[in-house]
Amino acid sequence: MLYISEDTKFSTIGALDNQGTGKFYNDGEAFIYSDFNNDGILDFYNETGITRFIGSANQILSGTNTSFLHNAYFNNASTIVPFKVSGLVDFNGVADFYDGILDNRNFGGKISFSGNANHINTSDLSHVNGSVIKFGNTDFIYPIGDKNLYRFAGISAPADILSTFTGQYYFDNSDVLYSHSKKQPEIELINNMEYWTLTKEDGKNDILLTLSWDEITTTPLNIIASPETDIHIVRWDENSDRWVDEGGVADVSSKTVTTAVEVKGYGVFTLARMKALDTSCIKIFNVLTPKKQDGINDYFFIECINNYPNNTVEIFNRWGVKVFGTKNYDSNGNVFKGFSDGRTTIDGSEMLPSGTYFYILSYEKDDVAKPYTKKQSGYLYLQAE
Repeated sequence: MLYISEDTKFSTIGALDNQGTGKFYNDGEAFIYSDFNNDGILDFYNETGITRFIGSANQILSGTNTSFLHNAYFNNASTIVPFKVSGLVDFNGVADFYDGILDNRNFGGKISFSGNANHINTSDLSHVNGSVIKFGNTDFIYPIGDKNLYRFAGISAPADILSTFTGQYYFDNSDVLYSHSKKQPEIELINNMEYWTLTKEDGKNDILLTLSWDEITTTPLNIIASPETDIHIVRWDENSDRWVDEGGVADVSSKTVTTAVEVKGYGVFTLARMKALDTSCIKIFNVLTPKKQDGINDYFFIECINNYPNNTVEIFNRWGVKVFGTKNYDSNGNVFKGFSDGRTTIDGSEMLPSGTYFYILSYEKDDVAKPYTKKQSGYLYLQAE
């Protein structure tokens, strides 16, 4: 057994080989300057240990048993992809991707983050080339990339502590495997340069998904042109054998799109542009102050929605719980005034609390030759006081 206590530094110039009968616990600071193998027990007692992988040549991270690391630091500029991961590595604290890509895609290793584990300094030159597993019920941004590109993908916090989601990024054209000609009619253009995969391995709850766009990787560029409200996340649906719309709320400042509600399935995701109906008169008034009763913003007002009676409006709180839903909105007083419609788990007898909500507006024009649904989503601000 080797134990590194707090405020203690340990280093190995040659390869570290923790064999089947070995026990290695690190609550201090371990410097690994060469290869790293674990076939025994590799863990920590306290939340103080950090393992630093620093090299001037390729470093192999191998082993048949999981290496449980609290904090970790990766710094190797000898090649673009210096860390070859064929073993199992689990982070419980902060993984500092200072310099050097960890490649488990080509070497078969597994990299996971447990509990509140997170990462910093992730970039095109320092990320995971391959899949990353997230255990637990906290939100998470995946440190994943491909072909020396780090591409943002994040999930919201599921309620189930047993939740397990695996994410991976591919800088490839998904049309090769998942035909872009097979899609819902409201989808106009699908990203032909990149895609992500997200699978749910365990847990009862689903998540909100966030993906990013970039002028270099998200093509054709018409997908990310103005208006950004038409940028949605789409998913390849195995059951219907086509791409389906998962919706999305665009954040121009961060170049991200987030589904307004929990995703309806898992597998292959990318970004797309939705077709635009001639709806120039549609205008969303996303501030709601019903208690003032001053005739201004007394209810969620959608200008011109009466021209599209074949519509639905759904409103969700920030946890993705549906608090309101109706068809043919703004007909005969059929509007959202800050109360739940009583068909959800939210108490409809009292006004909902002040805060930010998501809305999803779906509508179609009746006089087009081939009707298709236009879906809009965004933020709604309720001031209940």
